[in-house]
Amino acid sequence: MLKLIGVLIILIGFIKKYNTIAVVLVAGIVTGLVGGLGIIEILDIIGGAFVRGRNMSLFLVTLPTIGILERYGLRERAGELIRSMKAVTTGKVLITYTIVREIFAALSLRLGGHVQFIRPLVQPMAHSAAEKNFQDIGEEEEDIIKGYSAAAENIGNFFGQNVFVAAGGVLLVVRTLGELGIEVMEFDVSRAAIPIAVLALVYAIIQYYLLDKRLANRLKPAVKTNEGK
Repeated sequence: MLKLIGVLIILIGFIKKYNTIAVVLVAGIVTGLVGGLGIIEILDIIGGAFVRGRNMSLFLVTLPTIGILERYGLRERAGELIRSMKAVTTGKVLITYTIVREIFAALSLRLGGHVQFIRPLVQPMAHSAAEKNFQDIGEEEEDIIKGYSAAAENIGNFFGQNVFVAAGGVLLVVRTLGELGIEVMEFDVSRAAIPIAVLALVYAIIQYYLLDKRLANRLKPAVKTNEGK
């Protein structure tokens, strides 16, 4: 039971709201010492785990980058680009992104993400398209657009990635079925994912078309002006 003291340390640390990294490190070191490991062995295990999983923390680099870009007007520029287009709607913006996201996911190309694309680019573009077409967009409509923008990323990524034969999800399915005695090839799983990805895309297109109708029913049309006169 003494070897579970690390769990108790983590619980106390989280309840007391101590520094998360410090709490986890202390819990790991104490657990190792109680388990009979030397301090050098413990540090070797912790260091090895960090090196093996260092790619998982690379996303943290994007946070300050996106923050700087937003500080210098990335969202505003994205909105201006959409407002300069003709016949653009919120639904069309999201349909375009979903199609592109799903194709790139199917090719295992890392384009997209809530932090990298939805917040700084897609959502401002979708919102600007609504502003171009309607008056008095309120908080509720803004939240609706945010939700649908996030859905565009989720649908495109989730249903597109398993089309790629070497995707992590495909390998997981093959390995899990193999452990259950069902032998399948990666290509079989990938091929089965194609119609699902197509159906998900069709579903998304219908949803975004209905979103345009929903906004049209809730909001007054924008006043059209003749800028050339």
